[in-house]
Amino acid sequence: MRADAARNLDAVLQTGARLLATDPGASIAAIAAAAGVDRRTVYRRFSTRETLMAAVHTAKLDACEDVLDRARLDEAPVPAALHRYAEGIIAVSRRWPVDIRQVRDEEGIARLERLIERLDAFVARAVREKILRPGLPDGWARSMLTHLINVASHEMPELSPAQGADLVVRSLLSGLGPA
Repeated sequence: MRADAARNLDAVLQTGARLLATDPGASIAAIAAAAGVDRRTVYRRFSTRETLMAAVHTAKLDACEDVLDRARLDEAPVPAALHRYAEGIIAVSRRWPVDIRQVRDEEGIARLERLIERLDAFVARAVREKILRPGLPDGWARSMLTHLINVASHEMPELSPAQGADLVVRSLLSGLGPA
């Protein structure tokens, strides 16, 4: 792919992610205009809004998998891995603001399930190593982590990903009581 074509594709995907996250009915023409490309450029690659959304989901899943790999959830010390994960996912969530739970194709659903399984295994490791409290309902800690990351990603845009990760880790590991 030529460099300009790659830039155009990236602009269309990121703009599509941003617009479709706030308005699932956004038209291809509106996305093309906001991305600064001709709508025919978008239609050559994506025949429908649904195919564009599937490509956006694929791009976000790719980015999430990369973050999980780089966080080294299996071997790095839990607090360090948690911080790397939170910082990376905050950046991914800001770049790709679509709700990944809206993925509809079988491959995307399977990839999302594998991501959740990896996070669940990491949380189980944190419990085994006494970083997180045992006895919580299944999925509670992962759900709290996801919600904290969503707050840092979308409700606190003034925070850098590193600052957001600091707050996520502190909140998850120490709660909101006095330091």
